[in-house]
Amino acid sequence: MNPRSYPYLSASNMQQTESQKAAKAKAAQDFLAVDFIRDGVISLRGTQGLRMVLMASSFNFALKSSEEQDATIMQYENFLNSLDFPIQFVIHSRRLNITPYLETLKEREKEETNELLKIQVGEYIEFVRSFVELTNIVTKTFYVIVPFTPTIAEKAGVASFLPAFFKNKKDAGGTDNGNSFTEHKNQLLQRADAVSAGLRRFGIRSAALNTEELVELFYGLYNPAEAERQKLKE
Repeated sequence: MNPRSYPYLSASNMQQTESQKAAKAKAAQDFLAVDFIRDGVISLRGTQGLRMVLMASSFNFALKSSEEQDATIMQYENFLNSLDFPIQFVIHSRRLNITPYLETLKEREKEETNELLKIQVGEYIEFVRSFVELTNIVTKTFYVIVPFTPTIAEKAGVASFLPAFFKNKKDAGGTDNGNSFTEHKNQLLQRADAVSAGLRRFGIRSAALNTEELVELFYGLYNPAEAERQKLKE
């Protein structure tokens, strides 16, 4: 840029513009709906309540017989009809990262004393690497989101008229350190247990993610490249 053509863009003005942009920039956490994660429970901002995340197994529905498929569909319908709260199914797809597996094979290749086996291991490494690159293999992880939102009375502020009953409830999200979060978490755990039992009836195993696993999940979702290169520290 020629300063003579744009005399009003001095160095001080440019520095001031950059500082103003930096001041207006917000952290990534400001755009997330998550307030905090505690005891394996996600607390959302405002009055959106709490969430638990269950990692679920899967099976190949197409390989089952027609009778087994009908039975699975019926069990799934009964499971949905038994719930009095909404749930969300999330499928997370990501390209398969074979770097740790290839590094293990390279270490095995270095330790191999038999020259013929060493050559075969090297050829196998190249085959796996080229196969994954050409076919673009992805891994799928299945999650079930279990919600809990406090009652309408708590959202409307009826707690102020009933101080003895709502003494420890500071907000509908359960973000205080008193009995409110514990009470809401226990109700959420009951819902999660009901969901796990219902999924188990038609062959789906599930397990709730703990706090560290939830942090790693969100970190991997918003930083996929960094998550592949390094392991998140506690």
